[in-house]
Amino acid sequence: MHYTLVGNGRMGQQVRAIIEETEEHDVRAVLDVDADISPASFEGSDVIIDFTVRDAFLANLPAMLESGVPVVVGTTGWDAEMDSVRAKVKDAGASLMYSANFSLGVNIFLRTVREAARMISSFEQFDIAFSEEHHTQKADYPSGTALRAAEMILEANERKKSILADLPKDSKISPDQLQVSAIRLGSVFGKHTAHINSEFDDIVISHTARNRQGFAGGAVEAGKWLAGKHSRQPGFYTMDDFLDEMLG
Repeated sequence: MHYTLVGNGRMGQQVRAIIEETEEHDVRAVLDVDADISPASFEGSDVIIDFTVRDAFLANLPAMLESGVPVVVGTTGWDAEMDSVRAKVKDAGASLMYSANFSLGVNIFLRTVREAARMISSFEQFDIAFSEEHHTQKADYPSGTALRAAEMILEANERKKSILADLPKDSKISPDQLQVSAIRLGSVFGKHTAHINSEFDDIVISHTARNRQGFAGGAVEAGKWLAGKHSRQPGFYTMDDFLDEMLG
């Protein structure tokens, strides 16, 4: 398989290293975040992997979709444009797979959190909150993974109705609000934690990333899957779709 990478930052470099370690795949091109990108930029590619920034991704999206090459997107911070992006993918008859985090470990963790949130939903003595820690150079706050976890908790737990990312001054949190807190510290790769509490006990479910290889390797695996899916059924996909199919 031939990959074109959009973005040459830390994640893009890690994705490139993983692809180049294999004999069956190669990197056709690496396009910098400020490159002049057109549909022709992706000729001869089987998959595009985008790890850039919000504005660059949204600006380059029309060219990527017009190229007809499936697009794997790890860029975060564009949740407000999600419906618009979905519509553009559908109108173009293209395939795009988005995840705030392509690590298989993280996505197994998210499913575990969702199941825990579902199980405690009927027991009012249990409350739940979520936290994340990342390095000080991370731009979005809270992380895309934390927001995805929060959405999954809200879907699974009927007692939580909304996400509270910043506690208002001199105000108490409402029982139906799900607090999501963020810490920016040094060079932390990424840690996500679900906190479940009752008067009698604490349940803590946590995932800590040791390096970027898990994220990059997951994106490459997602690219192989999306290329096959595109030939059968173009569309907008997530890691949930990938795991549902892999797990049967």
